[in-house]
Amino acid sequence: MSGKVVATNKKAYHDYFIEATLEAGMVLKGAEVKSLRAGKANLKDGFAKINNGEIFLYNVHISPYTHASYDAPDAERVRKLLLKKREIKKLTGKIQERSFSLIPLKIYFIGSGKAKVELGLGRGKKNYDKRATLQKKDSDRDLAREMSRYK
Repeated sequence: MSGKVVATNKKAYHDYFIEATLEAGMVLKGAEVKSLRAGKANLKDGFAKINNGEIFLYNVHISPYTHASYDAPDAERVRKLLLKKREIKKLTGKIQERSFSLIPLKIYFIGSGKAKVELGLGRGKKNYDKRATLQKKDSDRDLAREMSRYK
């Protein structure tokens, strides 16, 4: 991944164990690209589903571009993702077999100016897993703080 990161989904790492990631292109309409360049995106409640051999992105909010003169698409419309057929088949198998979910982790631009979304293949965490993760994060932070004090 290279380029400008537009939006990240920090909540996804809190709610899911991310097993694998993959990059997909997005089908955007009108001034959505300009809105993304302005950083007007929110991935918080987003998810992806496979329907009839195609992947679609749901509940991702891309605000309408303020300087667009007409034809602003709906902010939370369903957006098609672009992946190869064999990648979609692999994902379909993993999702059906092992109860994984597809979660958008970040939206970014690559060098050629195309908007991409990084999808994570995640398994949901239980409440005790979330607490353990937070405790480990706190202890690591405390340890790093103590180590820096003795340098």
